[in-house]
Amino acid sequence: MNLKKVLWATAILGLLICGFVAYQIYSAIFSPNTQFNNDEAFVYIESDASFADVKKSLEPLLEDLSTFEAVSKRKGYITNIKAGKYALKKGMNNNEIINTLRSANIPVKVSFNNQESLTLLAGRISEQIEADSLSLLQTFNDPVFLEETKFDEHTKLAMYIPNTYEFFWNTDAESFRDRMRKEYERFWNDERLQKAKNLGFTPNEVISLAAIVQKETAKVDERPRVAGVYLNRIKRGMLLQADPTVIYAIKKETGDYDTIIKRVLFRDLEMDSPYNTYKYAGVPPGPITMPDITSIDAVLNPEKHDYLYFVADVSNFGYHMFAKTLAQHNRNKVQYTRWLNQQRVMR
Repeated sequence: MNLKKVLWATAILGLLICGFVAYQIYSAIFSPNTQFNNDEAFVYIESDASFADVKKSLEPLLEDLSTFEAVSKRKGYITNIKAGKYALKKGMNNNEIINTLRSANIPVKVSFNNQESLTLLAGRISEQIEADSLSLLQTFNDPVFLEETKFDEHTKLAMYIPNTYEFFWNTDAESFRDRMRKEYERFWNDERLQKAKNLGFTPNEVISLAAIVQKETAKVDERPRVAGVYLNRIKRGMLLQADPTVIYAIKKETGDYDTIIKRVLFRDLEMDSPYNTYKYAGVPPGPITMPDITSIDAVLNPEKHDYLYFVADVSNFGYHMFAKTLAQHNRNKVQYTRWLNQQRVMR
């Protein structure tokens, strides 16, 4: 009789222990294990991250790292880390967290606009994806790539069309650059190529002129008119005489692209640079900035008119006064020069 009691007691105890263990396992896998208050939290896992790195990233977000580690071992995640950006939802359990970290890499929006050099572009992009600015810059300037794509020291900036693109956060430098090449080729579709050909321009020449238009006016609705002015000057064999090209020449010469120049002086016009359109005819050998798509399309679809000159309109800031003759332009210019002097803008 006593033996039966012992056996029953042992069996019940065993069941209780198994039940407790099963509960612990179930709880470790399926109980909520987040401790953040927002609806979701983002985790960035680098390409060379170890499981220790993952735990460090998750430490502020999880209630119990030990159960997360135990389930990670059981599911084989410890030896199969995936780089990327991941969104954890409030109330997720360890099973859901690990499944997310395995297969739910989410894309990020990568934007850039109007950078004046590849160095500045590399810095901008490195703020948005895993690739660092040095690796990006080295990849942008890879001589083998430039030779293959027929870009050079002057035109290489033209390959990067400002816009917003989707990338995975863990994109490396070469993948980013190669994607930008595809976007450039996609942008220059048959219609745009034909319009460039009708102007007698290559795509890179269109972008070089568009960069000047971009610098001349921030008003999108005015860009086709400004583009028309420069195309009229080219048709007549006139120098473009665009102040932004002189400013860029100064920046390129000094290597300081943060320089702010509000007024071009007569001595600046004598600077011997292929970008100085007061000295050299035609469009510069490369873009002075990355023009928006609106500026590129403004060159491809210019306003038809007879204007040859324009100057800032101080009565309607942001816009310009246009003239067909030099005499009219000089009269318009008086108001702008007077305003500069009143504002004491000397440089």
